Amino acid sequence: QVQLVESGGGLVQAGGSLRLSCAVSGRDLSSSAMGWFRRAPGKEREFVAGLGRDGGSTTYADSVKGRFTASRDNAKNTAYLQMTGLKPEDTAVYYCAATPRPYPPGSLHEYVSWGQGTQVTVSS
Repeated sequence: QVQLVESGGGLVQAGGSLRLSCAVSGRDLSSSAMGWFRRAPGKEREFVAGLGRDGGSTTYADSVKGRFTASRDNAKNTAYLQMTGLKPEDTAVYYCAATPRPYPPGSLHEYVSWGQGTQVTVSS
């Protein structure tokens, strides 16, 4: 059974940084493209960033482009989301997700495994 466990969330001031981790078990990370999503209060879950199997194919939502960086360490079976220049509007529960596709789709329906989420709160 595939399990994804996020960590690294917390409370940070605007302009600060956080790094989220997504530890994967039950599946070789190198066989999955990874996606990061978030859900803010009262809003639907939205795509934030994606990383292809090869680690070289990345996509980002316009709202985070230039501030967030997705990466992976296949040896540790862990994916990461480095977040810098955080803004209050980045406040949300962040989820990682895995798909057997080679490239990360933007639709959450394409992902088959999800983590439980980690809260990120950015104060102004």
